[in-house]
Amino acid sequence: MTISFLLNGETIEIGGGAPTTTLLDWLREERGLTGTKEGCNEGDCGACTVMVTDADGAKALNACILFLPQLHGKAVRTVEGVSGPQGKMHPVQQAMVDHHGSQCGFCTPGFVMSMVASHCSGATDHDTQLAGNLCRCTGYAPIIRAAEAVEGQPVPDWIQDTAPGGAPDPMLPRSSDELAQAYAEQPEATLVAGATDVGLWVTKQLRELDPVIFLNGCDDLKEITIDDNSIRFGAMVDMNRMGAALASLHPSYAEMIRRYASVQIRHAATVGGNIANGSPIGDNPPALIALDATLHLRRGETRRSLPLEDFFLDYGKQDRAAGEFVEAVSFPRRPDRLKCYKLSKRFDQDISAVCGCFNIIVQDGVVTDARIAFGGMAGIPKRATTVEAALLNQPWTIETITAAQSGFDADFTPLSDMRASAEYRLETARAMLERYFAESQGAAGNVLEVSA
Repeated sequence: MTISFLLNGETIEIGGGAPTTTLLDWLREERGLTGTKEGCNEGDCGACTVMVTDADGAKALNACILFLPQLHGKAVRTVEGVSGPQGKMHPVQQAMVDHHGSQCGFCTPGFVMSMVASHCSGATDHDTQLAGNLCRCTGYAPIIRAAEAVEGQPVPDWIQDTAPGGAPDPMLPRSSDELAQAYAEQPEATLVAGATDVGLWVTKQLRELDPVIFLNGCDDLKEITIDDNSIRFGAMVDMNRMGAALASLHPSYAEMIRRYASVQIRHAATVGGNIANGSPIGDNPPALIALDATLHLRRGETRRSLPLEDFFLDYGKQDRAAGEFVEAVSFPRRPDRLKCYKLSKRFDQDISAVCGCFNIIVQDGVVTDARIAFGGMAGIPKRATTVEAALLNQPWTIETITAAQSGFDADFTPLSDMRASAEYRLETARAMLERYFAESQGAAGNVLEVSA
């Protein structure tokens, strides 16, 4: 496999080598670019943030879980490539100096790169843009002031990279057709979408993966289709794009996605990867199951569809054959009644202890349909069918809610772990149903809206 990309304006070509060499390791060990730091080595701290530009524009990504083949045909900027000719500082660098935003030095480059990327894209929601940079040496206030100071300033011409494109390679398919052929020929291969999960197989579990097929070149899997009847997301739609598309359709779902890891992770993580890995604490499946989603799979030229809830068979086991991959997920377009409640120890960038998603239809004061799904309550994402049955055809009252709450004990036998005890999980599930009812009656339940 030969890959090519731009690094700080220089054309790079790499042939051979392990397909799972991370950009972080390569920058530091092969290029001597040590401004990109290794902190957590799992995409949490943001110390390794770089800017990657492709046909979709500039975005911040974590170099520690970004494999070199994922950069094929793209442009990369590290902190060493931010300043201009004769050392002229980028507006972000100057603002960090002017507003005393520099920290100890270890995490400052990551902050700068996140800010440079958001400046390039015009994003001004700075708290969100910097949620994935976790250092707390000096607090965020001067850094936020620096980010605000560069709003509206022009992007320097020296940093406006154009993605160069790249030569074809069977392990770097450019369409779902090419992917289907490559995967049929090598069904033992590991598929890499955003590498936000697979990356940790390499950096934490020290697994050697070969062969590997990289999906980021499959542009047809990045399509979002919304019509009067349905909403369809290709498997390679990243979480930031998914959240933006859902903002006006299902705002509670979109708000949950905002709390899904960090901007850097959401730029890489894909809806298909989040489903295919079968995690019992993935935040997407409960919401999609509550929306009555259908999963679309492909193996060679054969396609099949099934209800998303039927895809998850048991912990670590999904209904997916060798050589078969997730092509898309779709769900009916209906009036928004969905509420998604993510419970975690930390508000931003944390794994859910419990994620409950409720989609209940009430007509003339009576429940006519109910779909309730949870993550973190079983070995798979799972519906609360007993609770649903207790609500169906009943008056939409607090008495009905109270009677239905006991159904959670029949639906789930959660585990106790470092995130929450089994008893706490059941208690919060019952509380989430009550919260859904309260919000349907006009009560404010969002912690961002409620004040003392």
